[in-house]
Amino acid sequence: MGSSVTGPRELAIGRRRCRRITRHHAKTFFFASHCLPRAVRRHSYAVYGFCRWADNAVDEAADLADATRRLDHVRAVLALAYADDPAPSGVLAFRETLRDRAIPRQLFDDLLDGMAMDLTEDRYPDYPALDLYCYRVAGVVGLMMTHVFGYRDDCCLPHALALGRAMQLTNILRDIREDRERGRVYLPQDELARFGVSEEQLAEQRVDDSFRAFMRFQIDRARRAYAESEQGIPFLIGAASRLTVRVMGRLYGGILDEIERLDYDVLQTRAHVSTPRKLRLLADCQRETMSESWRRSWS
Repeated sequence: MGSSVTGPRELAIGRRRCRRITRHHAKTFFFASHCLPRAVRRHSYAVYGFCRWADNAVDEAADLADATRRLDHVRAVLALAYADDPAPSGVLAFRETLRDRAIPRQLFDDLLDGMAMDLTEDRYPDYPALDLYCYRVAGVVGLMMTHVFGYRDDCCLPHALALGRAMQLTNILRDIREDRERGRVYLPQDELARFGVSEEQLAEQRVDDSFRAFMRFQIDRARRAYAESEQGIPFLIGAASRLTVRVMGRLYGGILDEIERLDYDVLQTRAHVSTPRKLRLLADCQRETMSESWRRSWS
């Protein structure tokens, strides 16, 4: 991440770098983040910037040994971010966020443990095993972002976890083909067997009634998690934060709608939400958040 530096100029460089990483790799969040106040937006980019940099560092490894070395380096950078020593510009921006938002280090340790799972596990026997992975690679990000946004009551934290879980499940369903091409199947093996879906069928990109039934089951699970996550939104501080989280949930949830529109054929076509639909969903969320804020002001 560059040579060790200090000072306001280097901090500004680090902030811009985090913004560029988020804009390039997290397009849905970057779209939603424009609802946020500048300071909250900056901190959110720092969290996403670190998470994406860490993920890319491991994904770009040549082999398992290289990936293990890279993950060790990421852990060392995390330790530096929580220390007081001189650091590269990107780490300075990340450190600023960790301190301003008091984000527990354990959340990032759990995230890196999730990345380590990808080095040794490419199949999951059942949903509890997959859910642990989803918690580590996505649920904890929901908790991190809740610290960034600010919240009134700890009761919102399980709902933040639910949003992370829902988004990761959505990613998994959208990316079945791409993941399998990389040798990974992030689908519970026992549930595949229960619905009569084989890995050979996934490789052949064959969509039949069994596969559709399996996908409906998984989409229902993800939608229940999205519904659970919405219950935590009122506890976030600021209408802009509440709007951003609502937009993220609706945009990602929209991918499930697109999967259904494709008649569940994610094996040949990648589902995505069009820009016009994103704008419609944003407008709907704005109206809902404004109505919520109005009710809050008169309660």
